[in-house]
Amino acid sequence: MEATLDPPNYITATHGLKSWLLTRDHKRIALLYLIGVTFFFALGAIFAGMVRLELLTPAGDVMEAETYNKVFTLHGVVMVFFFLIPAIPAVLGNFLVPIMIGAKDLAFPRINLLSWYLYMIGGLFTLAVIVLGGVDTGWTFYAPYSTAASNTHVVLTGLGVFISGFSSILTGLNFIVTIHTMRAPGMTWFRLPLFIWSHYATALIQILGTPVVAITILLVAAERVLHLGIFDPRLGGDPVLFQHLFWFYSHPAVYVFILPGLGIISELLPVFVRKPLFGYKWVAMSSLGIALVGFMVWAHHMFTSGMEEYLRVPFMYSTLLVAVPTGIKFFSWTATIWQGRMRFATPMLFTLGAIIVFLLGGLTGPPLGTVATDLHLHDTYFVVGHFHDTLFGGYMFPLFAAIYFWYPKITGRRMNETLGKIHFYLMTPSFLVMTFGQMAVGLLGMRRRIADYDPAQGFQTTNFIVTIAAFLIALSILIFFINLFVSAKKGEVAKGNIWESRSPEWSILPSPAPEHNYAQPFNVVGDPYDYGLKGSKFVETAPQQSADQETRGTHG
Repeated sequence: MEATLDPPNYITATHGLKSWLLTRDHKRIALLYLIGVTFFFALGAIFAGMVRLELLTPAGDVMEAETYNKVFTLHGVVMVFFFLIPAIPAVLGNFLVPIMIGAKDLAFPRINLLSWYLYMIGGLFTLAVIVLGGVDTGWTFYAPYSTAASNTHVVLTGLGVFISGFSSILTGLNFIVTIHTMRAPGMTWFRLPLFIWSHYATALIQILGTPVVAITILLVAAERVLHLGIFDPRLGGDPVLFQHLFWFYSHPAVYVFILPGLGIISELLPVFVRKPLFGYKWVAMSSLGIALVGFMVWAHHMFTSGMEEYLRVPFMYSTLLVAVPTGIKFFSWTATIWQGRMRFATPMLFTLGAIIVFLLGGLTGPPLGTVATDLHLHDTYFVVGHFHDTLFGGYMFPLFAAIYFWYPKITGRRMNETLGKIHFYLMTPSFLVMTFGQMAVGLLGMRRRIADYDPAQGFQTTNFIVTIAAFLIALSILIFFINLFVSAKKGEVAKGNIWESRSPEWSILPSPAPEHNYAQPFNVVGDPYDYGLKGSKFVETAPQQSADQETRGTHG
């Protein structure tokens, strides 16, 4: 049911810079995050381009080895801590979680705004590091190099990451409280959209894991300043302890990237297949399963580090166990697609691309999670190829699908379909060429994090192809950004439920979303993904209720 009278939208309701910088509207805060993550994505992409230019030829002829170390470190720090961790949860999650569950806002609007300021302050520290000369430890800050040997700005970088970590913790806490207490009447746990389930699982990782890495980085700073002997073996410390603490969070952090992306796939697929999602409850529980098992696998990063040998086999098996809840999702997606009436709009193309690329990323994971093969592949370009395969399939492709899908709800206009398809068909093959090339030279023994290589090893031709593919990816993403910004002014006006979605943000709200989410509450009367079933409804507008009922809802 569409609203007949459109209330003031959230963009034009108030004016002036102050109204944005002091806003408590979750939708505006999402756009503030979007500005930040777009800037840091562009910055990280520039560093990636510099790395690829250096590897174009065997000799280190573009930059000195020391500069190269700083460039790949900053690429990792910027992309991981200031783009990958916040982009989907803080932008799309902030915008969509309240309106998908029927809430007025997030549970703690002021904390939501504080989270953005903490994120930006952490980012400013990182920018200061770049201006002052960089950091060369790698994004993992491995001790004892980070605690004693490096003469770059480790403490300042760590402080930036530490501050931004509070943003992640507060965002996760806000999501959990909101999902628990502010669902619409009738929205029981097993009527929640899977996008919400994925953010719930992600939030659990954020609030349980982020404090560990924050304290670890703080200890690195304390070690450098006070020489405490925590990680530095010269002072009686243990560098392997650092790796245990760091990876205890930083492997689950991969699921902070990926779980929201997998939620997007499950959310969009039934819309464009026009079939009920297969195995909804299993898919919902698999998100929690991935979050749980994700905390049990961290030491597969450490098979070559000198940790106790008896730990290798248990961590190998726990790593392979992640395939079970992930496989549930793939089974659901495949069964949902089977005999569906697919519409190949741009969001659907990126959704299908996400499934294929993430599958390839998943298949290249077991060699790294198995002790015998990881001893050969560890710290080679095979790891780089696998990591980017997984992140693009589980994160970037779903992110692009989500932006094309929800862009009309954010701006009131549609993105250009032709440019969207050019973006997809240029990026997808280029990306596959890039990662297959990286894994190929990795299998042959090319080490990562090294600025040059021996011409006799035969890596140059493949590295040349990989670099060209990387720049084609950059070109495709440039086309995306042109489409993103131009469509905001000149795109086709979005009227009504353009995707025929059952979700309340499409079936009830106008585009762009109003300043106050729902003029009157709605009731959830069915299942969220019963597409194609005659007479089936997910939501219907309800008579006006008390403020308390409207906010808290009925919980199952």
